[in-house]
Amino acid sequence: MNNEPRQSHASAAASSFVSDAVARHQAPLLRYATRLLHGDADRAQDVVQDTFVRLMAQPPEQVDGHVAEWLFTVCRNRVTDVLRKEGRMSLFAEGQAERLTAAEPRPGSKMERAEQHAAVLQLIEKLPPNQQEVVRLKFQNGFSYQEISRITSLSVTNVGFILHTAIKSLRHQMSAQPE
Repeated sequence: MNNEPRQSHASAAASSFVSDAVARHQAPLLRYATRLLHGDADRAQDVVQDTFVRLMAQPPEQVDGHVAEWLFTVCRNRVTDVLRKEGRMSLFAEGQAERLTAAEPRPGSKMERAEQHAAVLQLIEKLPPNQQEVVRLKFQNGFSYQEISRITSLSVTNVGFILHTAIKSLRHQMSAQPE
């Protein structure tokens, strides 16, 4: 009889933990998985759903404190499994730009920023796939080098080098564009 309240409290805490994780990370995971799956939103939804099912099977204390990193790693591994199963290992489709919106105080500024953002996204798509992935994990998802290292199985030094090379390339391409 004493175990019932403890079990229901533990399951309520686990349920709350998963609900919070879904609320915070579902949209970024869907963007990430969709990008890795060549724009296929349906398969991305399946992968993300499977990722959260796997989270439900984990004791919260095992992933607490690094849940985002854990989710992105599991999601990436699931995408790799899906692509491997289908015999396709290309990570990113060309010609697709991710659309992000941000509140801006001035309409003119918002339009200019949107144009710059679109231009940068187009340039990112010209980068090699490993550079695209590291740039997106860093700047679109806010992961640290160490978190990116764990997600991608690259060394922290390699993540830094890839990111540095990508930014250098983007700066060069931006300065070469006509205004």
